[in-house]
Formats: sequence, structure tokens, C-alpha cells
Amino acid sequence: MAARLFVSLDLPDTVVEALVAWRAPLLRERKELRAVAPQALHVTLCFLGTRPEKAIAPLATLVEACAMGAGGVSGLAFGEQLWLPRRRPRVLAVALEDRHGQLGSLQEQLVERLAADGWHDPEARGGRDYLPHVTVARVRGRDAVPRAVVLPTTASGGGRPPAVVFEGAALTLYRSHLLPDGARYEPLSVSRLA
Repeated sequence: MAARLFVSLDLPDTVVEALVAWRAPLLRERKELRAVAPQALHVTLCFLGTRPEKAIAPLATLVEACAMGAGGVSGLAFGEQLWLPRRRPRVLAVALEDRHGQLGSLQEQLVERLAADGWHDPEARGGRDYLPHVTVARVRGRDAVPRAVVLPTTASGGGRPPAVVFEGAALTLYRSHLLPDGARYEPLSVSRLA
């Protein structure tokens, strides 16, 4: 059997709660958007694609080693709202500011380690620069959001994401289950950050 796998940085519970509260009025205004489940709010660091199930154990070990060597990821904050991907938007996301560069460094080290061990080909995704973000909602149906659509705003706070500074909680190896009502993410291994 095969599994769709990715590695993410998990957010602290208080940060998830702040994001959920912030997006609630946006989702009431924009009926074409469907909320990402609170337990699925994360920062993807590396999408691994479809791998044999026997790859899960060695990948979990590799992710744990990266978490142990990371020494923590602090100084994270929410930036601007984004429609992604930029050409045919399908998701509403919030950019992540990496004030100390620790998240970018961790992501780079993870990708290098996965590539060195033959689990990831960075060039297969077009060699794009890493854009840390949290997907908070997806467009319902198959249509992309027209380019002319303005990002959602609310009367309270002008739509600005929560002003919180936080640390990453853990690195998690997830399995993505594609379902008719959206993806469900199953944590396979959780490695706490120092």
C-alpha cells in the first residue's frame, strides 16, 4: 500500500484557537470558503508525495532527528493574508513571518536531509522558494477564486490576522487521506521541538 505523506510544523493550541476565532467572521462573509479543521492547521515544511507504507518508519526516525537537532523555532508571527496558488487561487492562507530565521533554517535542513536520504526531490516541485504559511480555508467546488476578488476583511481589525508571536510546537509526519469533503490528516509521528 501507498501513503501520501508530508512533514509539518505544528502550531501551539493557543495559536490555533486565535486563528479559528479570527477567521470565523471571514467565513461568514465568504460562503465560497470552507474552513480547514482546527486540528489540520499547520505549516507544511515538505510534501513527500505518495510513498510506500514501509517508508513511514524510516521517515519518522528522520523527522525526529531533525526535530532534536533544531533547538526550537521561535519568533513566528502571522503576516498578510494570501490567495494560493497565485495563478489559480484555491485556498486562503496566512503568511508566516520567521523573525529569527529559525523556521527557514529548519525547513532547509529537513529538505536537505530528506533529499540526501533519497526521500525527496526538491527540483520536482519546480525549485520554488519556500513560502511559510497556514492554510485556513479552501474554496468550495472546483472553481478558483477570480483574480479580481479582494481578500476578505471584517469590520473588526480590518481582516488582519491575530497579532501573536509564538514558537513552533512540534514536527509531525502526516498521512493525507483524500476524501470527498476534503483531506483528513493523520499524524504518524510527532516530534516535540526543544
